[in-house]
Amino acid sequence: MSDHAKGSLLTMFGGACWGVSGCVGQYLFTSQGMDSTWLVPIRLGLAGLILCAWYGARNWRQLVDPWRTARNARDLVIYGLAGVSCCQFLYFLTIQLSTAGTATILQDLSPILILGVACLMDRRSPRPFELLSVLLALLGVFLLTTHGSLTNLAVSPAALVSGLASAVCVVIYTMWPKNLQKQYPTPMLQGWAFLMGGAAFSLIFRPWQMHYRPTAMGVLGIAAVVLIGNVLAFSCYMSGVKLIGPAKSSLFSFAEPVTAAIISTLVLGSPFTAWDALGFVCIFLMLVLLSLSGSREPSPARAAAKQHS
Repeated sequence: MSDHAKGSLLTMFGGACWGVSGCVGQYLFTSQGMDSTWLVPIRLGLAGLILCAWYGARNWRQLVDPWRTARNARDLVIYGLAGVSCCQFLYFLTIQLSTAGTATILQDLSPILILGVACLMDRRSPRPFELLSVLLALLGVFLLTTHGSLTNLAVSPAALVSGLASAVCVVIYTMWPKNLQKQYPTPMLQGWAFLMGGAAFSLIFRPWQMHYRPTAMGVLGIAAVVLIGNVLAFSCYMSGVKLIGPAKSSLFSFAEPVTAAIISTLVLGSPFTAWDALGFVCIFLMLVLLSLSGSREPSPARAAAKQHS
């Protein structure tokens, strides 16, 4: 199998795993009474312990090697805390404030932000197809969040802000670790990111002080979001990014909002209107346009990542 085919399958599968995990998170918030400030530190901490223990048992020296140089340690902290961990918290917060489908589609605006970073770094204006991509993204968000009304929001302002902020974090963890990925396995880097995030958010939110005890179904849900949404999804997606680059990965990761929308609508009973469908289509067309343009010329996302490294 070619690297392109393998990378495409990995990012698509990783996106689908995120969609499943997001719906499980929505179930935990709506049916099990969990809070994102309780779930996320536990989710990140457990996933980090699993991955770090696995790599530590196989090669302890490689596991701790990123901390031996100042540059690698700095990159790992920024990637792990500002990128992966903050994205996880903001994503689940958006789910809690809206639905899994809304949270994933807002997060999938990250390619437009990557494009903006690339234009700033290249000191150039957006090309015509890039401007069209931006317009499609803005139209998609407008339809998704307002359902065509100029006076009312279909989602809360807090959900909109947290969803867009999670997209910013996606840009960080997609573009920043280029130097680290040349040296170390992606799942190992994910392990450190999760472990740091679990420790940091535990200190911030102190879930042990919250008077919440999960049921048996709650425990199963936690296991699902840890193993499927963290260990499996991030490892597959970031391994795919390494093979085909961030721009094309963003197209195949559209499996995430599609999966989340289908499950949250059919299984969890979340509303899904024609306006939502139109918003999805606009953002999907934006991803297709950016991906196809990247096959004819160096993609902005890949160029930005290359310059950064």
